[in-house]
Amino acid sequence: QVQLVESGGGLVQAGGSLRLSCAASGIIFSINVMGWYRQAPGKQRELVADITSGGITNYADSVKGRFTISRDNAKNTVWLQMNSLKAEDTAVYYCNYRDGRNWSVNYWGQGTQVTVSS
Repeated sequence: QVQLVESGGGLVQAGGSLRLSCAASGIIFSINVMGWYRQAPGKQRELVADITSGGITNYADSVKGRFTISRDNAKNTVWLQMNSLKAEDTAVYYCNYRDGRNWSVNYWGQGTQVTVSS
């Protein structure tokens, strides 16, 4: 079992910045992928960015150049630095962990609200 605890959401004006954090605990396999997804009202959950335990990153086109994902394997923590925020970034952001022993096994955080006012 893996537990994910997120923090850092909030209300920010368009053009502002926020930093989300997600700390994983439990049985963490050394090979894994951690990432951030988001879900806006009435929309499907979508990938924002993810990062492998080896440091390879992947971003949604909509956030490239504005968001940066990073991680500290020793702390089992992943961060999402969000700059130049737009109203369309408003959503609940969820941390995700995928285990390298079985990529179909997913764990999710409780979600943190990000609201960008225009």
